[in-house]
Amino acid sequence: MDAHRKPGRRATFALALAALVILSPAGRPGAQPLQPVVVATTLSITDLNLFIARSRGWFREEGLDVTIVSTDSAARMIPALASGEVDVAGGAPSAGLYNAVGRGIGIRIVADKSATPPGRYSQMLVVRKALVESGRVKSVADIKGLRIATAAVGSAAMGTLARLYKMAGIGPGDVERAYLNVPQQIAALQNGAIDAGFPTEPVASEIIRQNIAAKLLTDDQIYPGHQIAVLYYSGQFRERRPEAARAFMRAYLRGARAVNASIVQGRIAGADADEFIGLLAENTPVKDRALLRSLIVSYCSDDGLPNVASLGEDFDIFRSEKLIETPVSVDAALDLSIVREAARELSAKGK
Repeated sequence: MDAHRKPGRRATFALALAALVILSPAGRPGAQPLQPVVVATTLSITDLNLFIARSRGWFREEGLDVTIVSTDSAARMIPALASGEVDVAGGAPSAGLYNAVGRGIGIRIVADKSATPPGRYSQMLVVRKALVESGRVKSVADIKGLRIATAAVGSAAMGTLARLYKMAGIGPGDVERAYLNVPQQIAALQNGAIDAGFPTEPVASEIIRQNIAAKLLTDDQIYPGHQIAVLYYSGQFRERRPEAARAFMRAYLRGARAVNASIVQGRIAGADADEFIGLLAENTPVKDRALLRSLIVSYCSDDGLPNVASLGEDFDIFRSEKLIETPVSVDAALDLSIVREAARELSAKGK
């Protein structure tokens, strides 16, 4: 059945067993056995298309038994993708991905997951309440000298920070960087170990609701159009199981299109709102449905194609920070043939 579970002992990154087990329909008499697919992701609002595809049975329609496991950043998913322990992952593009590709490992970016056109965002720059209330931080110009946390070194958040420095008129050396996952950022904001962080939704809004921190800017204001998260396939999944890889993508795109059809002024609304808000409450750390209804949702394209120019900008930042250790390019890390074929197949079926 479709469920959250832990992988075996060979796991090389921090996977947490999600609390919810989704009961699946009973059997498919006479059908071929479902093919197992393990998906690693951060269980954020940008995973709604995955939750929908699983809940509505679209993965099972494609002959797949999809298991979702959680991790705190995409950078830590790379070893499990490289080993084939994880088939699919969703998260921020990272320097670790490009280094793996440069070493001949078959991981590839295969689709869009989350981007930030104006008015749509997935992260916020939040600042400790004490710094705001004291007047120390009034605007982006005041971030100089702060200790700012992002989820991991070599992640797409470095691109957001680079744009933030330009907005503030400062350089990278004018802030202190820290690397903490989102739960660690919450604790560090509370005890003063960091001054600011970049939590993802829906946790970012929960932090603000609890008066742990104040919102300074959203990531669409800092970096409009940023390709903040992508879908990865392992080499084994792409190369040895191409039919399953295409089947997964078809269900994934159906989920993305369902989300897009429900968005009104950036928020989940319309006839499917109760269902979709319920899925977020069940599968993310935030359970307050009124809060979830109030959230702006970042963008995943109907055709699943990522913003390649944005990927290139982040790649250049990784290289400038000397995080790229192998001869590699953005194009070498892309395989968009699967998502293009899946989009064509769905269009032909009117889905």
